[in-house]
Amino acid sequence: MSTVNTPSAANSTSPASPSSPGASAPRTPGRFGSLGPVGLVLAGGISVQFGGALAVTLMPRAGALGVVTLRLVAAAVVLLLVCRPRLRGHSRSDWGTVIVFGITMGAMNGLFYEAVDRIPLGPAVTLEVLGPLALSVLASRRALNAVWAGLALAGVFLLGGGGFGNLDPIGVAFALGAGAMWAAYIVFSARTGRRFPQADGLALAMAVAALLFLPLGIAEAGTRLLNPTTIALGSAVALLSSVLPYTLELLALRRLPASTFAILMSLEPAIAATAGFLILGQSLKPAEAAAIALVIAASIGAVRTQMGRGKAALPAEGQ
Repeated sequence: MSTVNTPSAANSTSPASPSSPGASAPRTPGRFGSLGPVGLVLAGGISVQFGGALAVTLMPRAGALGVVTLRLVAAAVVLLLVCRPRLRGHSRSDWGTVIVFGITMGAMNGLFYEAVDRIPLGPAVTLEVLGPLALSVLASRRALNAVWAGLALAGVFLLGGGGFGNLDPIGVAFALGAGAMWAAYIVFSARTGRRFPQADGLALAMAVAALLFLPLGIAEAGTRLLNPTTIALGSAVALLSSVLPYTLELLALRRLPASTFAILMSLEPAIAATAGFLILGQSLKPAEAAAIALVIAASIGAVRTQMGRGKAALPAEGQ
């Protein structure tokens, strides 16, 4: 729902998850490292998508904007307490970057949660991943990427049953909007990471996003946001969808190439569909399953093309 990139991943402009740890993430206990880097990434993806499924169950209590507010506020509190970012010594340009990053983060989450309030989780994530995929294709500018773009479009056509008659068109629009914000999120995640040490930029951006959505959440949910059960569930969503994935993915990226990380992130639509089925009872039709498979294939292909381009450039860089 759920991803930010680390600087290396973001700079490669490869598809990444909205849950990826921005340019920086909190320092974490070493015991998670025993899972291995691939296991860490997959655990992070599972955490994000099951957190998204839990958020859907919470929407009848607080509404989509209320759930976003609870998630962002809880995640901001945790990150600010853990990171304790320094507020002084930053330029106006630094603050401008982190504020835009926070706005993008809030918009991405808000649009995605509005989407999953209207369409199943698996198709919503599939449509959302088109944003990072488009960014990767445009950044590469290789003819082969036309093939991957064609596969993705075929997947979208299948997903919509030839015209999106089976999906709420407003939900589809929200998911596509979330994808566009995801692409912007990748760009500003990298810029924030270059300007702020460790997880400081991420913590500050999360606080900006939380402040941005607080009035919207209060307007939609009102006093329901103060219900202890709602707060507990919202905190669980924040833990599953933000704090835990940032931790796991940061550890993975210390030992895993960014290109491999992005390929693993391309599996998120399948993970989302599984979470939707297990938690929400959202089954997929054969055409929808094929559509998700096409988009995943397009994402993996685009990442591998970008990875090959980077390897081809290495000899020239060494001369």
